[in-house]
Amino acid sequence: MGKISEVKLYGTWSGSPSPTKRVEIALKLKGIPYEFIEEDLSKKSDMLLQYNPVHKKVPVLVHNGKPMAESHIILEYIDEHWKQAPRLLPEDPYERTKVRFWAKFYDQKFSYIKLVMSEGEEKTKAIAEFIENICILEEGFKRDFPGKSPFFHGENPGFLDLVMGSSACSYRVIEEIIGVKLIDPETHPLFYSWVTAMVNHSVVMKTLPTHEFMVNCIINYREKLLRSQK
Repeated sequence: MGKISEVKLYGTWSGSPSPTKRVEIALKLKGIPYEFIEEDLSKKSDMLLQYNPVHKKVPVLVHNGKPMAESHIILEYIDEHWKQAPRLLPEDPYERTKVRFWAKFYDQKFSYIKLVMSEGEEKTKAIAEFIENICILEEGFKRDFPGKSPFFHGENPGFLDLVMGSSACSYRVIEEIIGVKLIDPETHPLFYSWVTAMVNHSVVMKTLPTHEFMVNCIINYREKLLRSQK
């Protein structure tokens, strides 16, 4: 009888858009049992610091005692080690480059915290940049993923869906907090269609915190951060 695979995930069950959720959804999609270990990032555990001494951040996946950090790297490892369906990345090398490109673009260009924390002209600028980047994504979808539905990799969420969806699914939370509509189904039909499919996916729905919980968490986080800056 083979050795039972031991999988531990160090992360945060947070109301804020979290890379931890990317990994959780991937593990659940593939049916991989895992132990979730909650981290308090204001008082990081010795194990987290041991497993991720460079960045000292979550998520960290530990598989049979071997740790790995950074959500993109973890997602690729999951897909390469557990090859059962659904696959997170396309088999074709060129198709993989497109998925990785847009995942990196998303992480570099989209800051939900910036939208929540900014005020006045800075907030106006942050909203304009966000909407401009949504338009860039829409053009990218048309060019690089034509005919793909409802997700970028077909019938199930894949690598790019998880990278974007862990925060994009919370766009209504951000809209409520800042009082501005960010995603218009008429102006951004592809993005709206995709994010709606993600929000309604059974695994995503069960993994992400509720709307009300996230609103309260982000408001509390904002107030705490503002107090610390005084």
